[in-house]
Amino acid sequence: MSDIPSDLLYTEEHEYLKPAGDDLVVVGITDYAQGELGDVVYVELPKVGDTLAAHQVFGTIEAVKAVSELFSLVAGEVVEVNGRLDGEPSLVNSDPYGDGWMIKLRLQNPADRDGLMDAAKYKAKLGE
Repeated sequence: MSDIPSDLLYTEEHEYLKPAGDDLVVVGITDYAQGELGDVVYVELPKVGDTLAAHQVFGTIEAVKAVSELFSLVAGEVVEVNGRLDGEPSLVNSDPYGDGWMIKLRLQNPADRDGLMDAAKYKAKLGE
C-alpha cells in the first residue's frame, strides 16, 4: 500500500503538489510512482527561472527499469530546484515527500490546483 499524505494534491501522472505558500508549490513524484520505477539513478530537472506551461515536460527521471518524463500539470516559474538529487537521486525512493522533492514552482494561476485530485481521489485511482 502506498503512502498518500492527505495534505497534498495529486496528478494522473503520479506527481504531487504540496502547498508552500499562497502561490508556491513543491512538486515531486508519489510514493506509488517511485515504487513502480524502482531504484532511481538519475534525475534531470529544469533551471531556476524557467517558465513552465501546464502539461509541459519539465525533466526526466531514470531508474534501473525505465526512463520517464516529468510533467508540470500547472503553469508557473521554477523558483528552486532540489540540487541534492544530482548526487543523491535515491532520495526520490527513500523520501519522495520530503528530501526527494524535485522543484518549487510559483504558480501563474493558483486556480490550476482546482483540477487536481485530493488524497481520497488519488487513493481511489490506485484502488487502495
